[in-house]
Amino acid sequence: MKKSTLFVLLGLFVVLDLGYTFVQAYQLPLEGDLPSIVLPAPECRQVLTDPFGWGALTRNESYVAPNRFFAHASMVGYFKTVPFALQRITDPISSIYAACALFAVSVQALLLYVLGVYISGTYRLSNLNLWIAIALLVPLFQLSGYNGQMGIIDPSITYTFFYAFPMTLLLLLLLPFYQAAYDGTPLRISWPGQLALIGLMVVLAFNGAIIPGIVSVLFFGIALHWAIRRWQSGIGLPLGQRIIRIGQIPTLPLFLLGVFTLLCLYSLYIGLSEKESTVSVLPIWGRYMRLPSGIMWQLSKPGLIVLLVAAFLNTWLIRRLLPDSPGSQRILRIFGWLGLFALIYLLLLPLGGYRPYRPLIVRRDSILPIILGLMFFYALSSYFLLHHLPTHFRRQYLTGVLVVSLFYLGVDTLFLKENNSCERQGLERLAQATEPIVRVSAECTVMAWWKINNPAYTETEAKLLEYWGVTKGKKLYYHEGW
Repeated sequence: MKKSTLFVLLGLFVVLDLGYTFVQAYQLPLEGDLPSIVLPAPECRQVLTDPFGWGALTRNESYVAPNRFFAHASMVGYFKTVPFALQRITDPISSIYAACALFAVSVQALLLYVLGVYISGTYRLSNLNLWIAIALLVPLFQLSGYNGQMGIIDPSITYTFFYAFPMTLLLLLLLPFYQAAYDGTPLRISWPGQLALIGLMVVLAFNGAIIPGIVSVLFFGIALHWAIRRWQSGIGLPLGQRIIRIGQIPTLPLFLLGVFTLLCLYSLYIGLSEKESTVSVLPIWGRYMRLPSGIMWQLSKPGLIVLLVAAFLNTWLIRRLLPDSPGSQRILRIFGWLGLFALIYLLLLPLGGYRPYRPLIVRRDSILPIILGLMFFYALSSYFLLHHLPTHFRRQYLTGVLVVSLFYLGVDTLFLKENNSCERQGLERLAQATEPIVRVSAECTVMAWWKINNPAYTETEAKLLEYWGVTKGKKLYYHEGW
């Protein structure tokens, strides 16, 4: 097949899949955190006036999300502008769902691109290798199918803002460090670039609990890797000189990563004052006892199992069919370090606290870094094998890759069972209502996590719907039969 034809086919495949994802995301119902954060509700206002958690640090205050200012601010900024822009082409109710779908697809597209750069080593969209890398990743993004076990884009738009989006920004931030380490060259970043990175570090450190946790584990691994490499490079030297070699750390990465680490440690500390953490308490040992059940639940369906098997099979093929080379050794080392990261991350996960809505500690959002790492390694190793396998094995291997891709594409259905059709009817009922208190169907929730039996509980939701122009005036509501 000609390269130009393959380029067009891969590009079309990726674009069509993003369109497919938009259709899926457009069907998702709204959830209960959205109105509280966007309006915002009284309990979510302090974080917007205290970006760096000084209240938690200096006055020992406990309030919602002291270390999540940028996550809250980004949702407020997005949902107070984008729906109104979309209302130029659609109605107010549809503009809300379209805004959610647009953000979900944008995050997925950016994440695919960034991971594609990690794998292919090129930023250029005109490079065929980048599109091959992205095409390997596309089937793994499940919005239906195995979303419960390996979903990157969450059915809850709030969780996409709080997990997938900052993870994408973190990967973007770490990209120059990864490329320098991968190529074995010194890190070179201009002064404007360094300032931009530090700015992004501030945004990420105060974007929720997941990024500081990842950084803590990841940077421990980086320090360990550096120490081992420097120690091995000093073989044959006296002990004192070998120890000195370990301390000879390049100034620029030490400074930048050191700043990020300090910011994240501070974020973790003020996060201890998070109000939700003080409400539901389960002893640490009890959390660790639930860890195996959480892992088993994640493996209760074939989604992650197939991905794990494919990753291990790729490592076996690299060892068995390819000559020992710096490239193959690098791929195998990445797999080893990914396994170590996953182990340490899982062992530290219960220390992050307990949430009743995450009873088994392990859930797709809490282990998102591990899932993304596994997806990355599968695509990276597959990309390497497709480029380096002998010709007589390459076609057979390509067939296997296509089978895996079709397996995931086949279960990721276009039309979702848990969709927003019932909720839309409730919003339309509110839009047409003339009375100040409206009864809606009890068959589904309306912009909430659960059905509401008291109209007073919908004060925040009613104000936000009025703000978006869905209703004329504030319309409180409750569910029929409650």
